[in-house]
Amino acid sequence: MTSRADFGETTTGSEVAKTFGDQIRGKTILVTGVGPNGIGATTVLAFASQAPKLLILASRTKAKLDAVAQDVHEQYPGVRVEVVLLDLASQGSVRAAAAEVSQLTDRLDILVNNAALVIFTRQATAEGIEMQFGVNHIGPFLFTNLLLPLLRNAAKTNPPGATRIVSLTSAGHRLSPIRFSDYNLKSDNVPPEEDHVKPLAGAFGRTTEDGYNGIVAYGQSKTANILFTLYLQEHLSKQGISSYTLHPGSIETDLSRDNDEEMAATFAKVVKFWKTPDQGASTTLVAATDPALNEIKGLYLNDCQFIEPTPHAKVSLSADRLWKLSEELVGEKFDLDAQS
Repeated sequence: MTSRADFGETTTGSEVAKTFGDQIRGKTILVTGVGPNGIGATTVLAFASQAPKLLILASRTKAKLDAVAQDVHEQYPGVRVEVVLLDLASQGSVRAAAAEVSQLTDRLDILVNNAALVIFTRQATAEGIEMQFGVNHIGPFLFTNLLLPLLRNAAKTNPPGATRIVSLTSAGHRLSPIRFSDYNLKSDNVPPEEDHVKPLAGAFGRTTEDGYNGIVAYGQSKTANILFTLYLQEHLSKQGISSYTLHPGSIETDLSRDNDEEMAATFAKVVKFWKTPDQGASTTLVAATDPALNEIKGLYLNDCQFIEPTPHAKVSLSADRLWKLSEELVGEKFDLDAQS
């Protein structure tokens, strides 16, 4: 259970931040995927309202970072803000960003992996990984692991569980498990246990001439966010670091900028409630700050409360398998049980 059973789909991030302000004041917080008019920006402003020691904003477009940083300076001039360029489609950029963060601070109290991508044509990262799997999972996997020394430093002085790793996922995770045999989605010969949910409604079932289905790729990447968090919970909780994942709700942001009329119409049929960006930030703020969550009580939140993810997203063996695949794809092993 969370602290506030009354929080729900219309609760705002600003309200949550005010409620749990003691968990924000004096903290060092990093949020990825920050740009104007999105939940990254409203998440940052909600944190800024409660006087953190340092806010680090990370994204791939400096102009967008600077715009949000300026908003923080104007509304909360006493808050220190730093911006870091981070392109999750390039592991070189991820490593450079993590090194820059380590120059800015020796501790990190809260890490919010907010960045995400939705595309409908086949693209690849700099390393040749299917773009949505690469940006939505592999990039955050590497970034989080490289920042673990800073999180561990914070956990030494924070109450157990108050140091947090929060990763945004989506209800879309239910559409596809991880295709371990075909994570780049290049084959039609997929084992039944790795195949996506069929049939897919409307434009969700649409594929390009080369067989790429962006919604299936997105679903796989969002399942990866949950399995990644499950692995973190199983290995970091005893070190005083809590990890949670969440569906922020459906929000009209730049994430949907590539939707055509047919795709927009399909989403309109399945979405029951459209949130404002501030409402979309609320569940992130609960996952990051609610002191009741210092003790692990669940994995996945929606509308500020715990719910169960789809069964394929909560299998420990799958989380272990994903971790090993992710290590292979970044060319580095990370032993979470070996504290440093």
